[in-house]
Amino acid sequence: MNVESKEVDPAVDADAVKEATYEIENEDASGEEVEEEEAAEGESQDTAAAGSSAKKKKSKKAKIKKALGVLKKDDGAASSSANPASKLTTEMVEQLLEMNPSLKSEVAGMEKEKAAEALKKLDVADLLTGMSVSGKNQKDMASYKFWQTQPVPRFADETQQFQEGPIKMIDPEKVPKEPQQLLEGFEWVTMDLTDEKELEEVWELLNGHYVEDDGAMFRFNYSVSFLNWALKAPGWRKEWHVGVRASKSRKLVAFISGVPIVLRIRTKTLKSTEINFLCIHKKLRSKRLAPVLIQEITRRCYQLGIFQAIYTAGIVLPKPVSSCRYFHRSLDWLKLYEVGFSPMPRNSNKARQLTKFKLPTSTSVKGLRVMQQKDAAAVQDLLHRYLKRFDMAPELDEDEIQHWMVHDEKTTVEQVIWTYVVDDPSTHKITDFFSFFCLESSVIKNPKHGMVRAAYMYYYATEAAFAENEKGLKERLNDLMNDALVLAKKFNFDVFNALTLLDNPLFLEQQKFGPGDGQLHYYIYNYRTQPIAGGVDAKNDVDEKRRGGVGVVML
Repeated sequence: MNVESKEVDPAVDADAVKEATYEIENEDASGEEVEEEEAAEGESQDTAAAGSSAKKKKSKKAKIKKALGVLKKDDGAASSSANPASKLTTEMVEQLLEMNPSLKSEVAGMEKEKAAEALKKLDVADLLTGMSVSGKNQKDMASYKFWQTQPVPRFADETQQFQEGPIKMIDPEKVPKEPQQLLEGFEWVTMDLTDEKELEEVWELLNGHYVEDDGAMFRFNYSVSFLNWALKAPGWRKEWHVGVRASKSRKLVAFISGVPIVLRIRTKTLKSTEINFLCIHKKLRSKRLAPVLIQEITRRCYQLGIFQAIYTAGIVLPKPVSSCRYFHRSLDWLKLYEVGFSPMPRNSNKARQLTKFKLPTSTSVKGLRVMQQKDAAAVQDLLHRYLKRFDMAPELDEDEIQHWMVHDEKTTVEQVIWTYVVDDPSTHKITDFFSFFCLESSVIKNPKHGMVRAAYMYYYATEAAFAENEKGLKERLNDLMNDALVLAKKFNFDVFNALTLLDNPLFLEQQKFGPGDGQLHYYIYNYRTQPIAGGVDAKNDVDEKRRGGVGVVML
């Protein structure tokens, strides 16, 4: 799955930490809670947008102080002169470590009680260094009870020696032939996505109840064409489109899907399933349907001899094999500012921002053209060699390249994927290619704009990667990606999104991508492996030296 992410203002995060530190150390006896103020009714869009940074900062300060246990002090609370860190409970330690990637790496492997004791000795400033205060990084503790029953890696594995490979050996003969019973009033269904009505039902469920950002400002708006592309890859199986209906109304209230993928993890190749689009109707999220959906699609995969799966989430579960961060490049900065996606940096103004993100009107790489079906074999060969440089990557055949990279007007009315190749004018060989796909987001309760049109960086490859010491790779990628931005702007995209996977760290900053508040964690079901680099350092900043890990781009 993708995660709704929007651009962050580094100044807001820094100020939030600084002000929270000051307020904690100088808290008065009443310890009033910091609350996010609502925009005054009827205020202008500019006023609302300009005030959003202050609101975000207050919200972040509140999260920091809550994690330190200094909001709504009990009657017996210590005086303001006491170090808040000395009052940390085990639960607070867990919250702080999830919000502070740097600290988490330093105390990795320590018991919770020992970690708490170590943190109690720090002052507030040290405790907040590197703080990541997005709610997306907090653990979904309710899910942990379920995951403890599943063959997934444990956090304790970090301190133990283990052999990479399957966690549990599965005997297909012992796999239940029937799904487990659902709650009364609900029943299992297999969705037939070749039926336009059933495909429309899945589309309606996802558009109304799938991923939103933390502030409930944006929600993914999948098109029917996108779902056709994403759910009908070569080798797709009807059995892996699992739904739950309400028995009386026949309404589709939950869904989960899988598509086949051949996944390489370092030197081992796994016949796997890519799990995606887990969605439950908002009114039923207290019914604990998510674990049941996961167990059912697992059962269906086991029956077919598929024992591993790859999936992603914006929350931390046991246990990520890697974590990447979202970055965003404004194409229509003014629109993004007006909807609250992009901040107004300190000491800047609209004119400066528009100038900053201005792009050329035409591409610059010679030989660049739209990919055609005849290019599939050459692109497959180039991408296969390119992805060998990464610890975790798919192995795509020529049919899969045609499906994922070439726009097919017969199956997708609306264009979903854009792919361009560089056809060397002298040799007529494909030396480079890049691709991006379209995923729009609905803007919730904005009077001026109803949709943000986002391009997502997909797969790419270049012969420059194979030069000695990668000489010229960074320069070539920046040329290619600048052209990708020019083309995305031409096709009326508002923003270009990318993660810190593949070789993206080589061009994100130079192409003026800004860090987002979204994190994407990668998981492998029923497989244990050493951590894989995700392109960021311990403080969640982009790091060129942390490339070479994740080579899988999930939708």
